[in-house]
Amino acid sequence: MHIITRLDKGGSAETTLLTASLMNHEKYDVFLVHGLSLESNMSIMEKEAVALDMSLAAAKGVRLFALPSLVRRLSFKNDLMAFINIYRLIKRIRPHIVHTHTSKAGVLGRLTAFLAGVPIIIHTPHGHVFHSYYGATMTNIFVFTEKILSFMTDKIAALTNRERDEHLKEGIASIKKYVIIHSGVMLDRLMNMRVDIKAGKRKYGIPQDCNVVGVIGRLVPIKGHKYLVSAAKRIVREFHNTVFVFVGDGYLNASLERQAESIGVRKNIVFTGWRKDATEILYLFDILVLPSLNEGMGKVLVEGMALGKPIVASSVGGIIDLVKNGENGILVPPRDSEALGNAILQLIKNKNLAEELGKNGKARVYPEFDASVMVKETEDLYESLLISNYS
Repeated sequence: MHIITRLDKGGSAETTLLTASLMNHEKYDVFLVHGLSLESNMSIMEKEAVALDMSLAAAKGVRLFALPSLVRRLSFKNDLMAFINIYRLIKRIRPHIVHTHTSKAGVLGRLTAFLAGVPIIIHTPHGHVFHSYYGATMTNIFVFTEKILSFMTDKIAALTNRERDEHLKEGIASIKKYVIIHSGVMLDRLMNMRVDIKAGKRKYGIPQDCNVVGVIGRLVPIKGHKYLVSAAKRIVREFHNTVFVFVGDGYLNASLERQAESIGVRKNIVFTGWRKDATEILYLFDILVLPSLNEGMGKVLVEGMALGKPIVASSVGGIIDLVKNGENGILVPPRDSEALGNAILQLIKNKNLAEELGKNGKARVYPEFDASVMVKETEDLYESLLISNYS
């Protein structure tokens, strides 16, 4: 039984749904418990894409259970109802394994699974909230909660070494409790897509001879988009034929547009909103940017590497395990618009360097970050825990 708060087109939800869908359904009965994802404020197109993903998962044998009370925000009433509903589901289904995903589902899911006597409990944090999300008091509460829950958890599956190390730094659990399983991508499908780049640029009003600098992700503070907007001013001053493409939606959309307008770069930025063809838009990029303040791994980086895109990203979280500075991208400090701009300018000015970084990224992504590897490593983890538990 997998448990997650919301199913949207974000990395953690897509990874969870992909894992559940691609597992060996002859060996495992797979259940997926999820919230209604109302907090994601998804567009109609995103809702339709998620609904299609869920129907495809169901067709492969995943049994889905939607719990309206399973929400991402803190809510005593909803959390209590979700606790009761998950507990009842576990007692009814009696799974051998409960695998929780993300912080909130990890708290409720692990606690209910422990109290219900589930033999094996696994948690995948998909990042953490130990910095850049909340103030000191709330962060300390989360850290304390994770430490308590670790005693109820057989294994914690981190996406990267860095994510594991940041957990160890907070004293969440011993290193023996951790296993590294990268978030996987359907690499063959991605790399064999047929994309008409000229037509794609025309679709979004991008001149054919422009430098295209792109970012894909929800328009929320943790993704650091405002620092890229600030960096755009200097870049456009030096290279006026540069277009920035922001793929994704979120409540910061209007404020980012106002920021761009105020510094005179609005005409150089394309806000596409959420797009189901985001991967096809990624083909248009000359440089992929991820200016996050905190990031579990950054699945879009894997996609960019697979397509040979040079990367400029913040040196935070699991990003540093994917992007090696000077090898397949350039790492910059978070919240540093000047450093971000300098790195982007370096790649615009030095096309040979950009090409070399892109080639290096493409060379290291396969097969380590393929979805099949992710699923195999997940099933290997299940098998090892089942053997040790039942032998």
